[in-house]
Amino acid sequence: MNPFRIHTGLDAALDRPNVDTDQIIPKQFLKRIERTGFGQFLFYDWRFAPDGSLDSSFPLNDPRFSEASILIAGKNFGCGSSREHAPWALADYGFRAIIAPSFADIFANNSRKNGLLPVTLTDDEVAHLMKQARESTGYQLTINLEDKTVTDADGFLARFEIGDFERYCLLEGLDDIGLTLRNAGAIDAFEIQRLSFR
Repeated sequence: MNPFRIHTGLDAALDRPNVDTDQIIPKQFLKRIERTGFGQFLFYDWRFAPDGSLDSSFPLNDPRFSEASILIAGKNFGCGSSREHAPWALADYGFRAIIAPSFADIFANNSRKNGLLPVTLTDDEVAHLMKQARESTGYQLTINLEDKTVTDADGFLARFEIGDFERYCLLEGLDDIGLTLRNAGAIDAFEIQRLSFR
């Protein structure tokens, strides 16, 4: 996965609490095992009207947010089923980070393992960022994983917490497979030794 160190990007505001994974990526699209190709179905039931046209009332359909790479969301984001397709869809759509007051644990863990950074800030901090994103054009944030801060050009500064191991993996761009392959030499040596015993 791509390393996450410092990311500056346009923000989109989705001011809804308890956004569950079936809304993030509806079940009818879970027919692939690849991590790509899900972005077009992100928030499908909210983004599209029954006739297939874009629903102009849905925030992500606002042209101001068409290039957004940071999503600001309500509390308990990613609740519901544990489908890993949810962070896949968000990442494939173009998001690098989600900022919210709280996340479902499994969703947050799946996100970090797929290079998507969940950032937990206070209710007041998230409300401020929501307001800025909704009322501005081109509002950007910088998320610095190295020093665990979120800033904007107007002086906003918030700090967030993340476990040392999860932070290390994101900084280095290591998923579970990447971590395992760092020990490829030791694994090969073990396999050769194991064969000799057989």
